[in-house]
Amino acid sequence: MLIKQVSVFIENKEGRLEKVTETIQNNNINIISASLADSSEYGMFRMIVSEPERAKNVLKEAGFSAKLTEVIAVKLVKKVGMLHELFKVLVVADISVEYMYVLSTGDFGAMILKVSNSDKAIKALISNNFELLNETETYIIN
Repeated sequence: MLIKQVSVFIENKEGRLEKVTETIQNNNINIISASLADSSEYGMFRMIVSEPERAKNVLKEAGFSAKLTEVIAVKLVKKVGMLHELFKVLVVADISVEYMYVLSTGDFGAMILKVSNSDKAIKALISNNFELLNETETYIIN
């Protein structure tokens, strides 16, 4: 169960991040979760949004470099050690985590993961009783 993430490559200067979110807001697209990684000159703004294909298109029309990436959303129960258990499953399956960030609601938390082998990771996680969120569940989270 892969979901689509929107990644936007932006200059690391005042106002650029606000322009990205303004473009998303003006098109009535909800940002459900986001992560920003930066260097001295550029940043990568990653988002889970309500309509990823449309978000990518409106961002490109607004002049941004945007692309879609498939990631995994793993639901985590609120219990001590769950993140460790998640990583342990991935290590045993010989899968590395390229990056991750949190998706959280009042009801549960989830980790958005970009991994070295998505198919293998999905099989390992499911066989170890981790619940994965599908697109429908993820894109409508309030």
